[in-house]
Amino acid sequence: MALPSIQEDSLHMSRLFGTDGVRGLANSDLTPELALSVAASAARVLYDRDDSRRRVALVGRDPRASGEMLEAAVTAGLTSAGMDVLRVGVLPTPAVAYLVGELGADIGVMISASHNPMPDNGIKLFAAGGHKLPDAVEDEIAARLHEDVQRPTGSHVGRVRDVPDSVQRYVDHLLVATPQRLDGIRVVVDCANGAASSAGPEAYRRAGADVVALHADPDGLNINDGVGSTHLDEVRAAVLEHGADLGIAHDGDADRCLAVDAAGEVVDGDQILAILAVAMKESGELADETLVATVMSNLGLHLAMRDHGVKLRTTKVGDRYVLEELRAGGFSLGGEQSGHVVLPGHATTGDGVLTALRLMGRMAATGETLASLATTMVRLPQVLVNVKVVDRSLAVAAPSVSEAVAAAEAELGEKGRVLLRPSGTEQLVRVMVEAPSEEVADATARRLAEVVAAIR
Repeated sequence: MALPSIQEDSLHMSRLFGTDGVRGLANSDLTPELALSVAASAARVLYDRDDSRRRVALVGRDPRASGEMLEAAVTAGLTSAGMDVLRVGVLPTPAVAYLVGELGADIGVMISASHNPMPDNGIKLFAAGGHKLPDAVEDEIAARLHEDVQRPTGSHVGRVRDVPDSVQRYVDHLLVATPQRLDGIRVVVDCANGAASSAGPEAYRRAGADVVALHADPDGLNINDGVGSTHLDEVRAAVLEHGADLGIAHDGDADRCLAVDAAGEVVDGDQILAILAVAMKESGELADETLVATVMSNLGLHLAMRDHGVKLRTTKVGDRYVLEELRAGGFSLGGEQSGHVVLPGHATTGDGVLTALRLMGRMAATGETLASLATTMVRLPQVLVNVKVVDRSLAVAAPSVSEAVAAAEAELGEKGRVLLRPSGTEQLVRVMVEAPSEEVADATARRLAEVVAAIR
């Protein structure tokens, strides 16, 4: 199965909103003033209506110390635009997205920088129903940040109240979405001292699992500090120490997860997608027998899905593009190698806790170990080389590069793949090669990198 190289047009003007909201160093790049302005502008852009109904926004955050400051600023911005605010406190991003729909809010705001270090923070916006905003809407919000408007006064100023049972509501939803009991499964969960520190272990325990919670004591400063889905050594060691059946590692806002099997071997997002796709095909849940993944998914996923009769559609890198494809095609499963997995029947964004429940549910239903299930796909060695260039768009379009890519693809045949992607922010071209062996992948990638680097 020869897969063509894909040269993405990732060159965009500098935007306030990145691929996952507004993000930066809290109180330096992302100031309270900016947070207030973004929130107020979002309220005006999304719900600048003449009718008399009170508009409602829902605001959640991860445990970062700066989240307290930014939550206050976002709340001030929304209420200054006449929106009432429901504060749900520390919750995973997917919980905020879910509660936007469940509580009938018009806007959702999640304050988090996901897997980034503690000093960073971010603002993610959701429309009614908990869906991420299109680029055009984000750009309008950015364009109207500083417009001169008449603000509401008196009784028209927004009001604020807390939702004390927000964790309970979210966990109840997860258990409905995952009816399979997990009795007899011992799991170590690394919560990254993040947003899932309460909701994750509670959901797994209520589903019947024997839970060993790791790094579930956030203090505002320790989120993602050498732990979580980007640092798997501790969860691997804990699985072996406790004789667990598997380990689950979340990132700071728990919109993704990675897993390790009983022997401490990593099971990445592609393997999780493969396991869930086969399970959902068997149960009739996999719409159009189609899985959605990004161009960076391992070729092993393509080959495994072909062998299991599952169609695979690919998108640009970024969970927002997976979400767009899922919604456009009415598909029921998609995700990324990094562990963002989306189940649109139950969530409007990636949900690491839901993913882990579904993964353990498959183990319980089949009686198989995670290691056995992970053999659904075999990961091919993957080598990525970043090449500095003068002009990234010129480099990927050069005839000599196209010829070199074609020659490499001919050599690899169905057992390999080449992908060239210009960076969206730097003068870099990313050369990715997959091949049957690490040696072949490395040699091919470096040969192509030399050709790309020679373009002037």
